Amino acid sequence: MTEKEKMLSGKLYFSADKELVRERNYAQKLCYEFNRTSPLKYSRRIKILQKLFRSDSRCHIEPPFYCDYGYNIKFGENFYANYGCVILDVNVVDIGNNVLLGPYVQICTASHPLEYEKRNSGFEYGFPIKIGDNVWIGAGAVILPGVEIGNNSVIGAGSVVVKDIPSSVLAVGNPCRAIREL
Repeated sequence: MTEKEKMLSGKLYFSADKELVRERNYAQKLCYEFNRTSPLKYSRRIKILQKLFRSDSRCHIEPPFYCDYGYNIKFGENFYANYGCVILDVNVVDIGNNVLLGPYVQICTASHPLEYEKRNSGFEYGFPIKIGDNVWIGAGAVILPGVEIGNNSVIGAGSVVVKDIPSSVLAVGNPCRAIREL
């Protein structure tokens, strides 16, 4: 298996692999361009994001925006991310329709080994994240690897989502947990 194949399958992989470094550098270049494009150049921003995500889908993202690869992020219709969004997409991030992200939301598929020897050697892994339809994630929330957020749910500002959240609930806290049905 290549390091990229290992990365996408959730196995330990070497993050300094030449192919992966080249692809991250390309994504960083596109994020740099996007983040410095005038707000009056909306069509230019869309073209940059379509290159980054390797998709014709339309989304609205306020700069600054940062990601690792871009091509692992899948959007449904009517996606909006407020200022300062970070998506670490070493694995697939599947985002449904009508999803709103508050400012400074972080979506992190990437993680590192607990054993310092492996961690210091440049190995990491990642697990996919799935966000259902009609989800609102409040400002400063952090979504951790392997989490699924069900349809129609709201994640409160500042929450740290460490496990799956069911559909149609308000969930808050650190760790984030459902506090009532919607």
